[in-house]
Amino acid sequence: MGLELADLFREYGAAYRNNYAGKLLPSHRLAMWAIEHCRTDRLGGQVYGCPNCQEFQYSYHSCRNRHCPKCQHELTQNWLQVQQEIMLPVPYFFLTFTLPAELRTLMRANQKALYALLFQASAEAAQKLAHDPRYIGGQIGLVGVLHTWTRNLIYHPHVHYLAPAGGLHSDGKTWLSARSGFFLPVRALSKLFRAAFRRGLEKLKLFENVPSKVWTQEWVVHCKPVGDGQAALKYLAPYIHRVAISNRRLLAFDDRGSMESSQVTFQYRASDTGQLKKCTLSLEQFFQRFLPHVLPHAFVKVRYYGFFGAAVRRKLTDLQKRLGKPVPDLVESASAASHAEPDPPSKILCPACGLPMTFQRNLSPQQCRSP
Repeated sequence: MGLELADLFREYGAAYRNNYAGKLLPSHRLAMWAIEHCRTDRLGGQVYGCPNCQEFQYSYHSCRNRHCPKCQHELTQNWLQVQQEIMLPVPYFFLTFTLPAELRTLMRANQKALYALLFQASAEAAQKLAHDPRYIGGQIGLVGVLHTWTRNLIYHPHVHYLAPAGGLHSDGKTWLSARSGFFLPVRALSKLFRAAFRRGLEKLKLFENVPSKVWTQEWVVHCKPVGDGQAALKYLAPYIHRVAISNRRLLAFDDRGSMESSQVTFQYRASDTGQLKKCTLSLEQFFQRFLPHVLPHAFVKVRYYGFFGAAVRRKLTDLQKRLGKPVPDLVESASAASHAEPDPPSKILCPACGLPMTFQRNLSPQQCRSP
């Protein structure tokens, strides 16, 4: 088994928590604890036995924390399937709203409020501009995903949106197609986004903490066509359940006896060249890069706006049918899914003879011991 994030937390997590006891957020503490104890006896589990050769196998529970590298793999395809059901048979655009670097310190200190404001301000700007008859003239639909890291774990909060190239008329029935290859003007979108975020900061009484030059510079907004949206959707899907770094990207850990001197090396793919590169940090620096990407408790990182909103999914089904997409009823599909039988548990095979092992007993978190 290769190097895992859990190994690093088990080795020096306690030292990091002691060093930063007054600064570490509760959500960071919880994520560290969950990752350290994922699939260990601390979380309980089951014991299986082989009736043929009397071997025993211990299967421990997963932590199910959304920032644990070992607990999120199977969820991506499920999310992707749901998004396929709400897609429209029209061209799509991919929008990205990025905050200036001068706001990152404030964002880190007020994550829950300002992540929500990032969604609110960007979606408000796009929807307001889309209602202008010079562009769309109606209600658009947005699927938004929060993303907080670069490939080398630098804190860089931004939000991506996937949007159909058009909107819904105020009559609730007529589809208004966007011009070919054009959705919304990014300079105007940038100004509306900046103004909406500023108003939000004033309401939160955080405006005085922002350098004045932030309000005179252009904010970065991108908008590009992405065909039928399938490739962009597949690009977004891994980020829904992916953590800032996967275990497979961890290359080496040089334990030098302290958190400050020990080093971690990981790989990442450079965004400009596509080449694989290596980054070596002290373990303390590595923790400081990883933990800011732990989201506040219960924060929703995927949000839907306009005609993709949960409250109007019935109207979305009607729109899909009018645009020529054969779709099942989304309400009935959701109901059927909620009553579906759970998948049978995977068979555990005996490591000695290969025969299926049988369940013996449960291990509670309080009673379980390492084999």
